[in-house]
Amino acid sequence: MPSTLIALLHGPDRPGLVARVSGWIFEHGGNIIHADQHHDHEAGVFFQRVEWVPKGDTHAADAADFRTFAAGLGMQVQVSQSAHRTRVVLFISKADHCFHDLVLRWKAGEFAGEIVAVVGNHADLGALARGYGLPFHHIPISAETKAASEAKQLALLRKLDAELVILARYMQVLSADFLTQFGRPVINIHHSFLPAFAGGRPYHQAHARGVKLIGATAHYATRDLDEGPIINQDVARVTHRHGVEDLIRKGRDLEKTVLAQAVRWHLEGRVLIYGHKTVVFD
Repeated sequence: MPSTLIALLHGPDRPGLVARVSGWIFEHGGNIIHADQHHDHEAGVFFQRVEWVPKGDTHAADAADFRTFAAGLGMQVQVSQSAHRTRVVLFISKADHCFHDLVLRWKAGEFAGEIVAVVGNHADLGALARGYGLPFHHIPISAETKAASEAKQLALLRKLDAELVILARYMQVLSADFLTQFGRPVINIHHSFLPAFAGGRPYHQAHARGVKLIGATAHYATRDLDEGPIINQDVARVTHRHGVEDLIRKGRDLEKTVLAQAVRWHLEGRVLIYGHKTVVFD
């Protein structure tokens, strides 16, 4: 496919917005290949994702002009180019299922991005990362060294020009200071159907409550633990016959697919964050 521009915009709903946006693209010689919109009638907010092929080699200029146009409509907008390969860094600990799944999907060409490095607070998966041809950086972390370790992580992310961090079962809580200084998206996979069983040992919590469904949740990390905007979720049915180990095994399958789909949507410019929610376009 030719390189396209992708715009995510939202703002006060009013008549004629779809026509104004499509008209602007037409007037600038673009060809729309995908458009989707959503109206939050309770809040009076309009959301849209529109993807188009610009006329000629005018991507950068058209992106800048469209931002100005959207601002004139009172809309907040993000514009990206489909040809851009987002630079991704994986954060891992000891669990390897999400790590393997993401790397294999990336090598199969499923993601519109590039995994440029792996960071681990344990060295256990270092050889596996290097076996995939990925640089591995071991940065140990403890309660006493957390600030210094996060400073090293931030310095590395800046050096790599990382645009997205994925917490692939990284068993450390990122500090509010880290998230503020990084200033770019961080996607986490939590092994429960949030908001149920937030925090640690969620499968043990679920088993103790005798739930009939377990789940996994991919969300953006924020300063509030496990409360960031949710991107994707899924569930599996369980019964009283399933022990904690059964829940963990079933949950691992969910974690892989839920995280992979969330990453794919993010990299394709399909996720619009709005307050504590997301709008995910087809």
